Amino acid sequence: MSAGGPPVRARARELGRFLEIQNLGLNLPLALAFLVLAARGLPSLPTFVLVVVAFVAARNAGHSFNRWADRVFDAANPRTRGRALPAGALSSSFALALTAANAAVLLAAAYLLNSLAFLLAPVALALLLGYSYSKRVTSLTTPLLGLVEAVVPAAVFIAVRGALPPAVLLAVAAIVAWGTAFETVHSLGDVESDRTLGLFSLPRRLGPRRSVRLVVGLHAAALGLLAAFGLALGLGGPYYAGLAVMAGIAAVSDVRLARNPAQVRVPFERHFAMALAFLVGVLVAVFAPAVGALPGASLATVVPPS
Repeated sequence: MSAGGPPVRARARELGRFLEIQNLGLNLPLALAFLVLAARGLPSLPTFVLVVVAFVAARNAGHSFNRWADRVFDAANPRTRGRALPAGALSSSFALALTAANAAVLLAAAYLLNSLAFLLAPVALALLLGYSYSKRVTSLTTPLLGLVEAVVPAAVFIAVRGALPPAVLLAVAAIVAWGTAFETVHSLGDVESDRTLGLFSLPRRLGPRRSVRLVVGLHAAALGLLAAFGLALGLGGPYYAGLAVMAGIAAVSDVRLARNPAQVRVPFERHFAMALAFLVGVLVAVFAPAVGALPGASLATVVPPS
């Protein structure tokens, strides 16, 4: 074994911790589901690769910049003071360089996809980077994060089709609600530290009980909008079976959240399970359209071939 082996592996592990690679898949199933819907099946290999690269680069750019912007607050928060920047494992300049590199990759991927994707990529970047400062000035950070997550369906359809069909706005609204619910749950664990540090959030403003009720309402709204989205695209029974699984997981999650609003890790695990249920429902609905097909509009009419 070379003398430089262990330090290299240690740096790789630290980079993985910094980027929280284990959470990379949280919204990836949603992105893949919308990719299949936008392509009306399997996208071409170049499109698939470029969309996934753009998704990962966008996520890494936003995450790296957020860690840099919050480094002082993270150092003062017992839950986050062990992160790479406040602990000194990585430098601030490294975080900014990683942000710039991933932003460049995102722009390059968007350029290779189509002109509209490239034109709108800076808007997506502005949202990804700008939300890091919102907690300093407004309690609406969690809805802003929901909006950041809602970039996914719009960006995927634009990347694949070069346009944004009106029906996709239902999915955008659904993910705004879904992402706001997830981020509200995540913020419940930081209410006391936010108050101490002078930061704002919906849970700090509303309190745990009203925040839990808000999450329940947002989950219901998101599922209703996703159901309307599926109806607009003429998706069949498997799609709605996936939504039913999502609703069941959300119901269990919301009940347990009411009992313990300060939970931190469990929402991540359930968010992934719900996203995976959505992906499976979409895959079956698209590749086995005869199963539970609905009359009326179809995916081919709503999202015609390019």
